Amino acid sequence: MSVMIDIAGLPPERILFRPSPLAELCAALHVLAEPGHHPGLHGWTTATNAALKPDLADRLCEANFLWTSTFSDVNMPFAALPDTQGIPGSTLAEDLDMLDRLDDQVFVNAAMEISCSSLYAQPGPSPLVDAGAREHALERATARGPRQLEFAKRLLDDPPAVRAWLRRLFEDCAEAFFNDVWQRVRVQLAADARHKTEVLRHKGLAEAMGEVSAAVSLSEDGSRIVVDKLGNGRTTALDPAIGPGVTFVPSSFGWPHVWVLHAPGWRPMVHYPVAAPELPGPASLDLLKLRLEALSHPMRMRMCRFLARASYTTGELASGVDITPPEVSRHIAVLKKAGLVTTRRRGRYVLHQLDLTVVARLGSDFVEGVLR
Repeated sequence: MSVMIDIAGLPPERILFRPSPLAELCAALHVLAEPGHHPGLHGWTTATNAALKPDLADRLCEANFLWTSTFSDVNMPFAALPDTQGIPGSTLAEDLDMLDRLDDQVFVNAAMEISCSSLYAQPGPSPLVDAGAREHALERATARGPRQLEFAKRLLDDPPAVRAWLRRLFEDCAEAFFNDVWQRVRVQLAADARHKTEVLRHKGLAEAMGEVSAAVSLSEDGSRIVVDKLGNGRTTALDPAIGPGVTFVPSSFGWPHVWVLHAPGWRPMVHYPVAAPELPGPASLDLLKLRLEALSHPMRMRMCRFLARASYTTGELASGVDITPPEVSRHIAVLKKAGLVTTRRRGRYVLHQLDLTVVARLGSDFVEGVLR
């Protein structure tokens, strides 16, 4: 399973490595919202969350589906604007100006991608103009909770007002903590982008892809960039409407994620981590065996792709992996027995989520087990 970017005939100079302040801010917001994804950053997340003013923390909760259950494409507005040629802004204000320039339908379609969906790569009507698309969008928002539903309704009723609200939210985050963060990481990110540009220039694309991530490679015939992910997707870097090219955006907050923007009508973009901190490691061999067996089923592996990002209802998982809700429930029962999934109730919805602390230990538990 992988996401593929067609690049046959693409000139090497159209493959760019550039940091983006807005993408880095949203990666930082993802870390604050999902600290379990990033065990190496617990000190920063604890200190930053504790220092947030209550009003700002409350507003971040209101819009957090933009950087939790999915990493929304609105965080990379340069990818939807042909005249940017795939180049992010050099400052947060420049990136936010690009966000302001997005067409309302483009902005809303991206912002309403609330949970991972097989519809992501399929062009369809906007919920601003199509009643069926609006109903489906609100249904997914409902499963995320009352705050997300209220936000989604406001977004559909008045996109310009929500866009202004979101810009103010990002500006307040910059003042509260991100200006200091960006001052600290921007030199590292710029240096990483320059280094990979030099590798591309002097050693070729295959070598450059290997430096991006072990999950990123060039196909044997050189016609596709392949990102190894638990999900399928395909896009082209040769769309004449948006302009040819691929942009790689480094992030100091990204690990362990490699995000790939492959929506129709957007320039392909790969958001990759510049570092991968070590994970801790120890557990019983019987329990380890039970957990590995639970994860060996391909359908449960696909479900874990969703459950690792955020909590999901049985219905959302059924829609995402194209099986029936009873089948989802049977797979969830296996994962719960192995202690890999936690479940909680929110109103009439039951939400399941992968226990990332447990899963993160599997590798070190396995090594310790076979050497014991």
